[in-house]
Amino acid sequence: MASTISQGLLLTIPLAPLAGALIAGLAGNWVGRRGAHFFTILGVLVAFICSALVLAKVGGGARYNATVYEWMVLGKLVMEVGFLIDGLSAMMMCVVTFVSLMVHIYTIGYMKDDPGYQRFFAYISLFTFSMLMLVMSNNFLQLFFGWEAVGLVSYLLIGFWFKKPTAIFANMKAFLVNRVGDFGFILGIALIAAYAGTLNYGEAFAKAPELAKLTFPGTDWMLITVACICLFIGAMGKSAQFPLHVWLPDSMEGPTPISALIHAATMVTAGIFMVARMSPLFELSDTALNFVLVIGAITALFMGFLGIIQNDIKRVVAYSTLSQLGYMTVALGLSVYGVAVFHLMTHAFFKALLFLAAGSVIIGMHHDQDIRNMGGLRKYMPITWITALLGSLALIGTPLFAGFYSKDSILIASHHSTLPGAGFAMFAVYAGVFVTAFYSFRMYFLVFHGEERFRHKPFPAEDDHAHDPGKDSHGDHHHHDATPHESPWVVTAPLLLLALPSVVIGFITIQPMLFGDFLKDAIHIDAAKHPAMAELTADFHGAAAMALHGLMTLPFWLAAAGVATAWLFYLKMPAIPAALDRNLKPLRVLLENKYYLDWFNENVLSAGARALGRGLWKGGDVAVIDGAINGSARAMVSLSGVLRLLQTGHLYWYALVMLLGLFSLLTWQLWPFFSSLTR
Repeated sequence: MASTISQGLLLTIPLAPLAGALIAGLAGNWVGRRGAHFFTILGVLVAFICSALVLAKVGGGARYNATVYEWMVLGKLVMEVGFLIDGLSAMMMCVVTFVSLMVHIYTIGYMKDDPGYQRFFAYISLFTFSMLMLVMSNNFLQLFFGWEAVGLVSYLLIGFWFKKPTAIFANMKAFLVNRVGDFGFILGIALIAAYAGTLNYGEAFAKAPELAKLTFPGTDWMLITVACICLFIGAMGKSAQFPLHVWLPDSMEGPTPISALIHAATMVTAGIFMVARMSPLFELSDTALNFVLVIGAITALFMGFLGIIQNDIKRVVAYSTLSQLGYMTVALGLSVYGVAVFHLMTHAFFKALLFLAAGSVIIGMHHDQDIRNMGGLRKYMPITWITALLGSLALIGTPLFAGFYSKDSILIASHHSTLPGAGFAMFAVYAGVFVTAFYSFRMYFLVFHGEERFRHKPFPAEDDHAHDPGKDSHGDHHHHDATPHESPWVVTAPLLLLALPSVVIGFITIQPMLFGDFLKDAIHIDAAKHPAMAELTADFHGAAAMALHGLMTLPFWLAAAGVATAWLFYLKMPAIPAALDRNLKPLRVLLENKYYLDWFNENVLSAGARALGRGLWKGGDVAVIDGAINGSARAMVSLSGVLRLLQTGHLYWYALVMLLGLFSLLTWQLWPFFSSLTR
């Protein structure tokens, strides 16, 4: 018999990090630095332990779907706080809390000298609360609350160093781009609420077949298609899909721990989680699925190309995140939602590991982030080196590593779709295998192997000359020519703890997650229309057999070719990439300008928005609104000028007016009497 899940246990999971955030944020001056990290880490640790207990219960068959608090009732529309706990939400809760716990511990070392120490812990703990409310929700209202809350906290974290102009620009960019996506998201929710008459997931999904028969008013478009595309536009913003991806690389201006927490494992995967949760709706619209598929394929391939030319260590990992989010989105479009969330889970561990390893390198390099200034760090930072290698092997899909099982499943599924965009998607994800391996090991070789370039720095940063060389943005004092060093244990311990699941989690969980009953009641697939998942199930013969077979498949050799090419270009024959750089300069300029999307946004869309705003100001505000208000004022002035003529101040004039008024009143009242006498 399945065990039950208590409401108190579920409430503890989001409220524990919230309590830590409130203590660190409101009482930070009283509890101090140690108190701030103690209470926030304790809160996230409690949340992780409780999430693990819930996961164990869910694995045993327990489920929970109930209202916790009813906020408001508008007619038949109920607005409430509630929890839906199944395999999908339980897995997300464990991923969010575990990665958050590692980031909290890591932050003790990374931010140790920052004056905003307590504020940072308050923010990341508040972010954890917001993300948990999002993934645990059983209704669209709570989903939207968590959606906007993680967006707000990410704005605060990206602009954490608020005296740094680039950080302020980056957090405003993230905020504005996400508002575009959120506009579509709330339209999708509004359509469902209006036509389904409910905000509850279960009730809305039950009415999905009825919604599939309706058309959008005034058009021939299917209502369900419009609603799903609107919902996915929200996911495009939050999960950084082309062309709403432009905010994520710039968000690397924030401290490295938030890059791991927000931009690898949690916030950017919210869109993937949301579409998987909405699978009963998306399954009813092939048009919406094809849109999802094509957008994901574009993101997976073209964002990978941008990773090739990046020299900032965090930006290389950031573009890798964009590309892998594209892979997850492709899986959603192929209707293999379980594979998408499986890759979400494996990616969370190895990408958080890579971001934190990048942060460790930055600490060891005294906050120089240019990989061209590194080299040979393997012997100085052995723990960072081996964990970064494991993360890179997982990222490129090396057999037996976590990323292999999820990524290879997406590649196999791409063969079994009948959607119009499936051919392009298959090409994009296969080409992306080579590209991912190339830029990942380009970074790895330049950082950990080859010539030690940190002593003379061929590419000095602006801070090396423009500012006091003994002080950086973290407040650390150092000498730029100092020998790199391994990071303290509070930094390396999370690396080791994340490296373990990056290696084994795929092997352990692929059977229950993809081919067992773990996600069965959380995800709905129309196997007749979308057979990819059924084909995957038929081809699966165990995790070990899949890894062994993977050694003989095209993706393995594409990845191996990418690694070998990076080794040749950057360790053995660096003249080759230099020559390619000279001969392919137009292509490099295109990539350096990120396909000119930022230029288009800043010079075309922004100019159009300014022109529209100026037109609304001049035409709407000044001409219409101000004109109406000022016109009524001028009319009153004119009327008062006329009435003022009657106010002479002379007593005889007032007496005459009173007599005339009395005469007029008597005439009006007595006129009927005199009229009757004349008849």
